[in-house]
Amino acid sequence: MNAYSKTPLLDTIRTPDDLRKLKVEQVRQVADELRQETIDAVSVTGGHFGAGLGVVELTTAIHYVFDTPRDRLIWDVGHQAYPHKILTGRRDRIRTLRTGGGLSGFTKRSESDYDPFGAAHSSTSISAGLGMAVARDLAGGKNNVIAVIGDGAMSAGMAYEAMNNAGAMNSRLIVILNDNDMSIAPPVGAMSAYLSRLYSGKTYRTLRDAAKQINKRLPKILANRANRVEEYSRGFMMDGGTLFEELGFYYVGPIDGHNLDHLLPVLKNVRDMETGPILVHVVTQKGKGYGPAEASADKYHAVVKFDVATGTQAKAKPNAPAYQNVFGQSLVKEAEKDDKIVAITAAMPSGTGVDIFNKAFPDRTFDVGIAEQHAVTFAAGLATEGYKPFCAIYSTFLQRGYDQIVHDVAIQNLPVRFAIDRAGLVGADGATHAGSFDNAYLGCLPNMVIMAAADEAELVHMVATQVAINDRPSSLRYPRGEGRGIEMPDVGVPLEIGKGRMIRQGNKIALLSFGTRLAECEKAADELAAHGLSTSIADARFMKPLDTELVLKLARDHDVVITVEEGSVGGFGSHVAQFLTDQGVLDTGMVKFRTMVLPDVFLDHDTPNAMYARAGLDAKGIVAKVFEALGKDVKTETVKLA
Repeated sequence: MNAYSKTPLLDTIRTPDDLRKLKVEQVRQVADELRQETIDAVSVTGGHFGAGLGVVELTTAIHYVFDTPRDRLIWDVGHQAYPHKILTGRRDRIRTLRTGGGLSGFTKRSESDYDPFGAAHSSTSISAGLGMAVARDLAGGKNNVIAVIGDGAMSAGMAYEAMNNAGAMNSRLIVILNDNDMSIAPPVGAMSAYLSRLYSGKTYRTLRDAAKQINKRLPKILANRANRVEEYSRGFMMDGGTLFEELGFYYVGPIDGHNLDHLLPVLKNVRDMETGPILVHVVTQKGKGYGPAEASADKYHAVVKFDVATGTQAKAKPNAPAYQNVFGQSLVKEAEKDDKIVAITAAMPSGTGVDIFNKAFPDRTFDVGIAEQHAVTFAAGLATEGYKPFCAIYSTFLQRGYDQIVHDVAIQNLPVRFAIDRAGLVGADGATHAGSFDNAYLGCLPNMVIMAAADEAELVHMVATQVAINDRPSSLRYPRGEGRGIEMPDVGVPLEIGKGRMIRQGNKIALLSFGTRLAECEKAADELAAHGLSTSIADARFMKPLDTELVLKLARDHDVVITVEEGSVGGFGSHVAQFLTDQGVLDTGMVKFRTMVLPDVFLDHDTPNAMYARAGLDAKGIVAKVFEALGKDVKTETVKLA
């Protein structure tokens, strides 16, 4: 053991089996050292931070009391699992978090046996845990299943669906509600308010006093009934268990999630219970134990690299505005002219730029919590009454509201405006957050206008375009990160629906871009010109309705046409191919046609540039695709040129 180590006891722990060999009075020291190691590691890597600090004691206690990984431990969302990773054999790799080839920022089945369920989207843990518990029962097993879910994640309907099912089935499942009164944004909805009320006795005392006064004046039979009402009120307002017990759970809590003298015995008792589903209500503080995080409004939910002593985060100097901020600012400008514009987000106001709109128009901003299905249908309801709802949801989260997009928006042809952030590959968050599929899953729907911004200036015009589309639904996709640093328009001007634009005119090769790969197309065109290949570039702007006139012209005037998009198969390229085949353009063999899409795999986290290079969707990949279409080897051609 290193005599100078800041974490001497933690240094002896490779897996939870080592932790469980310690005396109970040593667990506090392990937790303190685990917090220090988490702070030191994330200061180097960046990533989700506050949530992990809030569950250090809970993580240590669970692994000390339960027999993981034989007992299944599921972390909802997974962004609070860094301390869990340190304790479960991954400490030596913790400083590779969210980097190429390194540890995932979330739980991942392929990474460790201690991660029985991969999670990066919210509110899945109870459903998955119930499935594991039922599988155990069917197989005659005896192990425990523990799902840890935050109060923010409890705003999603799926959590209640699972609890309702679990309560009815009476399967032995342990749910730990980690109540830190903090999701990414301030908590939204009745659930958060309800949990907050548990700690305030004033309302309860008022009710009780009122009941006593009334009882004195009532006949005995009514007084007894009133007493029962008072008992019910007490359970609802103070005990916290009524809601969960009505769903069939045995309720324990609330208990202090940082007090191991409380946590350890309660978890042991719960572990040894033989009855049906149990909910343990644990109160924690996000960012606990690190002053700058505790003092911050968002409790350092997600951070870049930072200085441990001061908490100062290392800020890159962006030379261009972030796309989400351009969206938020553009929407504010439009809303100043049109009081029917409202904004809706599902617990991601800052991530989508809706926080900018909220500052300007708080009464016209609606954060509905982690409830994407509700967000979409809520927007549809607003649209029926003549409002202009902008539903700002990440591509990968909007997948959760797909049925509502189909039934509640598209079939009824309601003018809901979908602002789809995180289009394409996103970098450190990896496959779970990549916007790979919205071109495909929206493109097949009738009545939908689908746009993609090629740069931040185009985004401004496309927001204005969405405002003007009032007879059908529309979607606008844009990526994570900074724009290109180009000159920005003062005001957005609505675009002609279904019309693209020529960027560069050539006569041999045509690159038809949909989205922000346009910049890579321009680099590729420069390289192709150096090879003597005159190259046109077009920005489609619209996938639906498609600019068929532009597509036909490119096909007739060039030897090779290549579509480029930041999405999966089934998207923009597929729509262009369908049109060209229907027109018989490809029958003669006069033009060679290729589509460039994301590969048919889930790409692991890395930098966005590295991910696009791996996907073949950078300038180098585009040039290679052109030579492949021409039947030439790009390496040979480059040698000839030299």
